[in-house]
Amino acid sequence: MSRIGLPPHYFSREDESPDENFYQDPRFTTHIDDATISEITKYYRETLLPSDRLLDLMSSWISHLPNEVGFRQVSGLGMNRKEMDLNPRLNDSIVQNLNTTPSLPYADHSYDVVMIAVSIQYLTKPYEVFSEIARVLAPGGRCIVVMSHRVFPTKTIYAFLNLAPAERCELVSNYMEETGQIIEIDILDRSPRHADPLWLVVGRKTK
Repeated sequence: MSRIGLPPHYFSREDESPDENFYQDPRFTTHIDDATISEITKYYRETLLPSDRLLDLMSSWISHLPNEVGFRQVSGLGMNRKEMDLNPRLNDSIVQNLNTTPSLPYADHSYDVVMIAVSIQYLTKPYEVFSEIARVLAPGGRCIVVMSHRVFPTKTIYAFLNLAPAERCELVSNYMEETGQIIEIDILDRSPRHADPLWLVVGRKTK
């Protein structure tokens, strides 16, 4: 059984072929409605500070950050080099498959905020990844996980295909709790009307 009591196969996928093959070609499209993207940006505008060092995990060609705000540092880690090279907000980027290498190539306490936007459902080793997120977060730093309902189904873990939205949020909350370092976890529903849903799970690292 997994740490939250789910069967182990819930963290596997229909397509277990190398992720590098699936993400080889860039996808310069958005995977959620414009209104939902705007709501993500609004949340970032409300909560992020220009002095923050940001890590955009599972990054791509768009980071949803407010255009009018400059940040101290924005790093990206994702699966496609071409996508990240076209992301104007990234100061640096690394191509890495977290499902094969869940350790993060960053120093302890090197980021104030770690963000995962609409891609948490693809992690097959989430507890290992979140342990690393806790390590690279500065004391008092935040982890922000943004979720909606559109997925690449063959690469989505069975947990996210079978659980209800509220249960998925609880699962991500458990990822954070199990680090032993991320606390004050909130689950927020910021879904715009008549658009794709938007759920956020936000936790803060202990000081």
